[in-house]
Amino acid sequence: MRENLLEEENKKEIDLSFIDTLKFDEKGLIPVVVQDINTKDVLMLAYMNKESMKKTLTENQACYFSRSRGKLWTKGETSGNIQKVKGFYYDCDKDTILLLVQQKGVACHTGNYSCFFYEVLKNDELEQKELINRLYELIEDRKNNPKEGSYTNYLFDKGLDKILKKVGEESAEVIIAAKNEVKDEIVYEISDLVYHTLVLMVNSNIKIDDIIEELKGREH
Repeated sequence: MRENLLEEENKKEIDLSFIDTLKFDEKGLIPVVVQDINTKDVLMLAYMNKESMKKTLTENQACYFSRSRGKLWTKGETSGNIQKVKGFYYDCDKDTILLLVQQKGVACHTGNYSCFFYEVLKNDELEQKELINRLYELIEDRKNNPKEGSYTNYLFDKGLDKILKKVGEESAEVIIAAKNEVKDEIVYEISDLVYHTLVLMVNSNIKIDDIIEELKGREH
């Protein structure tokens, strides 16, 4: 069982009395598992004390306690890679925190998106399911951090009309491929359509979770 302490966006007042019921270690710290709310990637493991926890909950920005430096540190205070807090949970034993965040930039000081990048065992099926999320992130990154010569940036630079034109063209290509009844051609054209649709979504600030929520209502 876990309880979310940030159920509403930008909630101003939170009853912080629950903090005294948590089980901090002998150094006054509690481990925090940090997860990206959009991709579901586990980004890092950090620690909080009571002070950093209160700061996190009142400012909606992740603040931790650095064991090596012996002081509070707000994530991204020097790098700009801040973590906006979207959810705060504690587990049934009250000795671990789950923090759901919206990550700006990367989470790891090495430059990797997640601190968990050393691969020992790979789940190919899970990797494939996450492909569209990673493609969305890449497109979003191109928008926020333009790269010279990028076709994706070309589309963003040309604007909505160009993006819509490409979505229309790719839709027509899917129809033609389907009429030709050639599977490889259909797969290729659908892939083009998916990519351009993701560009449109990023341009319109529509998240994959928004589409998932809409589709959930169509299951019956």
